[in-house]
Amino acid sequence: MSPLHILAFGAHPDDVELSAAGSLLAHKAQGYRVGICDLTRGELGTRGSAELRDQEAARSASILGLDYRYNLDLGDGFFENNESTLREIIRVIRHTQAQVVLANALRDRHPDHARGAELVARACFLAGLPKIQTQWDGQEQAPHRPVSLYHYIQDWYSEPDIIVDISAQFKVKMESILAFSSQFYDPNNQEPDTPISGEAFLDGIEARAKALGRLISCTYGEGFHSQRPIGAPNLLDLQ
Repeated sequence: MSPLHILAFGAHPDDVELSAAGSLLAHKAQGYRVGICDLTRGELGTRGSAELRDQEAARSASILGLDYRYNLDLGDGFFENNESTLREIIRVIRHTQAQVVLANALRDRHPDHARGAELVARACFLAGLPKIQTQWDGQEQAPHRPVSLYHYIQDWYSEPDIIVDISAQFKVKMESILAFSSQFYDPNNQEPDTPISGEAFLDGIEARAKALGRLISCTYGEGFHSQRPIGAPNLLDLQ
């Protein structure tokens, strides 16, 4: 496949949509290739099923115009930070040749988020080591280490290091979120309530995007963390 400029990992289908879809859309609009890799199928979610989440993820991918979406099916709630799991993520990083990787929050309400963040961070480094051998479709893979890794903000708020202006993309971001109709507010859904199924949760998504946007003088924004200093070739390009 043609290399991706940005690859966003999510522990569950909808993680990326909730926290980074606007940024993917903003870069897609500039001609960059973007994709998502879900670590699990979200099969332990209170609402819906793995099969339904698969369909919703495909619908969201179409809305976002993704160049790539892949599910590693590592086991919702039970995937571990071990060699087997790391190798699966390394294979995807090498296959996509992603320049920038986005990953789950380093600390959050759902334990899968922090575990996914740590796994992806380790895999980004290990993917660049020539002595780790992996294959894709029976072909040996070349080592590849992404240039940058950023963690998006999820349920628990934290101060971002970077904010991306998603003002022009916010409406489509919300459409991609609502593609996961089993998970979010629907007055006709008779399944049990969850922390994200109430109408107020979606209002909170917009409120946070507005609050982040205000910090960089735009309407809507998405925030990210970096574990290393961020370099820039030109200070005049920074808002």
